[in-house]
Amino acid sequence: MQFVRKSLLLCTVFIFIANILVPKGALCITIQEEEEMSREVMKVIIKHYEFINDPLIVNYINQMGQKIVSALPPQPFDYHFYVIKNDEYNAFATPAGHVFVNSGLLEAMENEEELAGILSHEIAHVVCRHISQKIDRAQKIGIATLAGVAAGILLGIGGSAAAANALTMGSAAAGQSVELSYSREDEFQADQIGLACLTKAGYNGEGLLSMLKKLWSRRWFGPAQIPTYLSTHPATEERMANIDTWLEQNKKIEAHIDAYNFSRVHARLVAVYGDKGFALRKFEAEVKNHPEDPLAQYGYGLILARTGDRKDAIDHLKKALVKNAFDPYMLKDLGQIYFLDGRYQEALNTLESAASVSSNDPEVFFYLGRAQMELGRLHEAAVTFEELIEKNYDYPRAFYSLGETYGKLGRLDEAHYWLGVYYKKKDDFKNAAFHLKRALELMGDSDKREKIEKMLKEIHGKKRPS
Repeated sequence: MQFVRKSLLLCTVFIFIANILVPKGALCITIQEEEEMSREVMKVIIKHYEFINDPLIVNYINQMGQKIVSALPPQPFDYHFYVIKNDEYNAFATPAGHVFVNSGLLEAMENEEELAGILSHEIAHVVCRHISQKIDRAQKIGIATLAGVAAGILLGIGGSAAAANALTMGSAAAGQSVELSYSREDEFQADQIGLACLTKAGYNGEGLLSMLKKLWSRRWFGPAQIPTYLSTHPATEERMANIDTWLEQNKKIEAHIDAYNFSRVHARLVAVYGDKGFALRKFEAEVKNHPEDPLAQYGYGLILARTGDRKDAIDHLKKALVKNAFDPYMLKDLGQIYFLDGRYQEALNTLESAASVSSNDPEVFFYLGRAQMELGRLHEAAVTFEELIEKNYDYPRAFYSLGETYGKLGRLDEAHYWLGVYYKKKDDFKNAAFHLKRALELMGDSDKREKIEKMLKEIHGKKRPS
């Protein structure tokens, strides 16, 4: 199959996209069914895999993904992007727009073009509804069972024994695994649409080819080292040839990308979530060879903090900030290390600077509130934690710290209330019930009393005999 030229490709691709977005009865499950399937698949993934919820990394991945999605016509569902903490080289998308990249694959990338290439390909699988079309033909074994099979295929049963064991669904389900795998045609179609989206989003497509070459080269290291991505995304040699032809025909496309954001994310990923020994050697060498590079200093500071050498970590983060004085993430990291080292006033000053630059990182405000607590500025700490909870209701540690702050202020009604909310969110129903009952006895606020009574009813419904 030869790739068509850019203008014809864009035209035919977007006509095709517009057509496939409308469910075709027996040809594909409905959008509602696809969303139901997606929820079931997500349950399996969340149960068996750890997510990286680092604001710097998650925000960047989502900004990248949304940039590519914006090149598509209106979609029937929202797209969400995640990083799974897993060393295997894999990326996948579930029905209804959930796209995942393993940290191991992200570590192997060298630039934003490569990340964009992988994301665009996975987005294209969602747009084409490849998994959901196959699911329609296998519904006889049930949505929940199919969700497990689909999650297993996407996560790479062949490359992950743990996932294979966890997701075994019996002979009826196992018989569907081949049907749910991506076909050669699926891959070619996803490449075509992915490249069209890349072009419209301002990329040139070379990153997709370079990543496939990296993945393909690893097949020589033995069966245990074959990337999961190759088992779930077949026909790689043919794909590479077709993509190479497309690139030759579209040489005039030039990408204009700021390399700093990707490099900062990559440095943090390796230093904070990668192998400690490898990260220490890598950044030690980078600082030695490129002492003027702020991201080398940043990565080295992070890995030193991770190994417990906070004094030297602070020195290297300060060097990183010389050229990036208003980088909110670097300021947050420096403030956090100051806090953990017991240098609360310096932590407070640094975190206040970070907060003035950016208000979308919950950890800035969490550690700012903690520093205020340690310095005895309890009323300010309470305000900080309240604001954090209002902006990021799913940051559990803020609830505990707010309860602790109110306890120190002698506001026991509020202290028990927020501790009760904290334990309820942690599914510790025994402690949640204790604190909420105490809050109900002390609370004068009628709105809060109503919320407490509602939470206690929910807890009573969930508690099981021990």
